Amino acid sequence: MAYVSVNNNESIESALRRFKRKVITEEIIKDLKKHAHFIPPGQKAKLKSQNARKRNRKRFRSSAPRQFNNQNQGQNQNQNSNQNQNR
Repeated sequence: MAYVSVNNNESIESALRRFKRKVITEEIIKDLKKHAHFIPPGQKAKLKSQNARKRNRKRFRSSAPRQFNNQNQGQNQNQNSNQNQNR
């Protein structure tokens, strides 16, 4: 439960900003949405594996060498231009 005490000479707006930040960091809204409706255990396992796949894709996408892809694209462009010249 997020709790913020308002200090002396502190505006309500700044206290509200601190409260919102605390709610986000404690993931209260995320937890509330998760418990908003019942999810069967089988469906929960599917969602968990889908999220894991998504996470892994994102993780490996940033660490994958991009030079290799750029070389392939360059080769494809050269092949396309050669085909266009032959026509």
